[in-house]
Amino acid sequence: MIYRSLFPRDLFAEFDRLQRELDQVFGLPSIRGVTRGFPAMNVGSTARSVEVYAFAPGVDPATIDVQLEQGVLTITGERKPEEVPQDATVHIDERFAGRFRRVVSLPDDIDPNAVTATYRDGVLHVSVARREAAQPRRIAIQ
Repeated sequence: MIYRSLFPRDLFAEFDRLQRELDQVFGLPSIRGVTRGFPAMNVGSTARSVEVYAFAPGVDPATIDVQLEQGVLTITGERKPEEVPQDATVHIDERFAGRFRRVVSLPDDIDPNAVTATYRDGVLHVSVARREAAQPRRIAIQ
């Protein structure tokens, strides 16, 4: 008589596989937390500007569109899928491919006419200056 375990040898790997399958079917968030979008972003501010960094390696800068409208910064684009040989078997495919869209609400004191965007080494950097009236200034005491 052969005894079989009720649980697979690596229970957590089985849970991970099941979660990935559910995500593909229903688009549910990961059990590890809220699913983050692509591209990953860092957003911060200084006294003079709001800085947005979007990490998008492998994306052709010509396919990226940056728009600022009514205080909302929208970044859209597309990453082409990697070419896989016809006879190859893919075991793990975690790299995002396809169209993407990220939206960031900006503060009210930005200057929509003072925006710069650069793409270098897979990082899109968008800098939005604040209005001159909103920047801190030193007041002389009399």
